[in-house]
Amino acid sequence: MGTPNVERLKINYKTLEEFQKFREYGLQELSMLEDLQANMIENDSNSPFYGIYVDGNLVARISLYRIDGKYDRYFDPPQDYYELWKLEVLPQFREQDFGTALVEHAKSLGLPIKTNARCRSNDFWLKMGFQPVQYDPVRDRGENPFVWTPPGVNLQG
Repeated sequence: MGTPNVERLKINYKTLEEFQKFREYGLQELSMLEDLQANMIENDSNSPFYGIYVDGNLVARISLYRIDGKYDRYFDPPQDYYELWKLEVLPQFREQDFGTALVEHAKSLGLPIKTNARCRSNDFWLKMGFQPVQYDPVRDRGENPFVWTPPGVNLQG
């Protein structure tokens, strides 16, 4: 089948309509909707979402927020990194490596990545080359952080 094509999603009503099919439909989408309604953003503004389409339908998506290095409490040396918030594949398209393709795309951007392993997803993140960090109650606030580092980047501490 070849590697799925990952594309940056446009911020528009069509994308938001597609998002409603996903279980993790929430605050990020609603804030995008508000921005659209206020006409603050255009199609080509930097969307944090990337997705995979099959036959013109969005079937998998990921959101990546670039975090400024001054807030970095994970990596050494401290630097900009991506916070991976949402990774979701529609149920009928699971087990087809779409999630893997999205994570590989995120890794190809070259910055360290931090995510929060949820819904018993630890095995997936380990398989993708992420590692759990030593839990720090002040920094992690109840999350279950996993991180991926490009060559030359270590963990703090």
